[in-house]
Amino acid sequence: MIPRHLEAEILRLYHAEGWRIGTLCRQLRVHRDAVRRVLTQAGIAPPLLVRPSMIEPFVPFIQDTFARYPTLRASRLYHMVRERGYSGSADHFRHLVHRFRPQAVAEAYLRLRTLAGEQGQVDWAHFGHLQIGRARRALMAFVMVLSYSRHVFLRFYLNAAMPSFLHGHVAAFNHFNAVPRTLLYDNLRSAVLERRADAIRFHPTLLELAAWYRFQPRPVAVARGNEKGRVERAIRFVRERFFAARCFADLADLNAQALVWCEGEAAERPCPEDRDRSVRACFEEEQPRLLGLPAEPFPCEERIVVRAPKTPYVRFDLNDYSIPHTHVRRSLEVLASLESVRIVDGASLLAVHPRSFDRGAQIEDRAHIQSLVDHKRAGRAHRAIDRLHHAAPSAGRFFKLAAGRGVHLAVLTRGLLELLQTHGAGALQEALAAALREDTAHLGAVRHFIDLHRAHRGQPPPIPVVLPDDPRVRALTVRAHPLTDYEQLTREEPDEHRDDEDSE
Repeated sequence: MIPRHLEAEILRLYHAEGWRIGTLCRQLRVHRDAVRRVLTQAGIAPPLLVRPSMIEPFVPFIQDTFARYPTLRASRLYHMVRERGYSGSADHFRHLVHRFRPQAVAEAYLRLRTLAGEQGQVDWAHFGHLQIGRARRALMAFVMVLSYSRHVFLRFYLNAAMPSFLHGHVAAFNHFNAVPRTLLYDNLRSAVLERRADAIRFHPTLLELAAWYRFQPRPVAVARGNEKGRVERAIRFVRERFFAARCFADLADLNAQALVWCEGEAAERPCPEDRDRSVRACFEEEQPRLLGLPAEPFPCEERIVVRAPKTPYVRFDLNDYSIPHTHVRRSLEVLASLESVRIVDGASLLAVHPRSFDRGAQIEDRAHIQSLVDHKRAGRAHRAIDRLHHAAPSAGRFFKLAAGRGVHLAVLTRGLLELLQTHGAGALQEALAAALREDTAHLGAVRHFIDLHRAHRGQPPPIPVVLPDDPRVRALTVRAHPLTDYEQLTREEPDEHRDDEDSE
């Protein structure tokens, strides 16, 4: 509201001085609309100067074009009118042309109502990622809501693969202790493999699940997300009322909290169909009208055929799981649940491991690795015994005698190999034969006979030297040097020195 004296000044300058409205606005610092309002209240209707728009000659062409092509972009239409003489800017044209575009008629929707026990809705929701060791896994929420009571089941998984999809269904049915007659899905790859018009090809595993629990799967129409609005609102409810600012230690802790929330806060909220009752009360009414559970739950294990390499491990889901070494280089089957990984060969169970969601981890059964180590040791022992048999024929009888007297064969084998390498096959055979004649089977006896035979021949004791495996080194001839100079160091001191010491 402008003051009275300013209104009088506006009227005086307009009549007496002939100022235009623009001049009045600039000089008096008053908005144009206020000046017009003052003049109108005084019975003066100043003419509105309406400039003809540059688009006016092209309006018929624009309307005809939009009638044929309602979704034509303004940028393309601008180039078309430019070719016909329009000289305005693209921004100004885009600002004006929206008035001539035909407006789509807004679609109205009916509020869907379902009978108790008739329908449930299922969907996945993404909730970020979890870092598990070296692996970054997607955190996915499986949500099932009963359409009548709005009772919600929530469980988190580290992927949206078919095994998790099946496990979510089984867990939800066990949670409700019942099954709805129809389950409504979005066009998920886990549910619908192909869709052409009204022809739908469901995932065969989903059909097996539906036959097991006797429910009917039904996908929503394409671009008709409103048909599963109950599960969409349930997901929004989960994001706002459960997951926001939620702290948890791991996936198991998160799912434990989700179960408590579903039975607590989510079940105590007012039912949207009847605000005077809670979701829990509506569910108690609905549950008798749901389908009962079968005697056994649906098997949700993931089955995959793998090829075991030369090492005793099989690769599954970015991790390695140990198997018995007797089954390497064979095709095996992995049966994986969310908690465990079983490895089978036909009907034989080879290994059971806890499931790991890490990346590049080795999950081992110590018995598998120890069995391979023992097998390798036994193999090396057999090869060593074969070598001794070829080098010294008496070795076989010597081992039998030693085994009968409880001698540790592994220690005996290592000792005989060292003697073979140090003294040669001939000396070892001679010593073994002498030990057998004396009816002894100890490694010390063999060493004694070797030393005895060398002393009898006047041979000095050998000095074991490990040389590189090089032909140039093996061809070298090492000459023995006299040790007389070193013997001078060991001679006794003169007697006079001892006499002097005794006299002192």
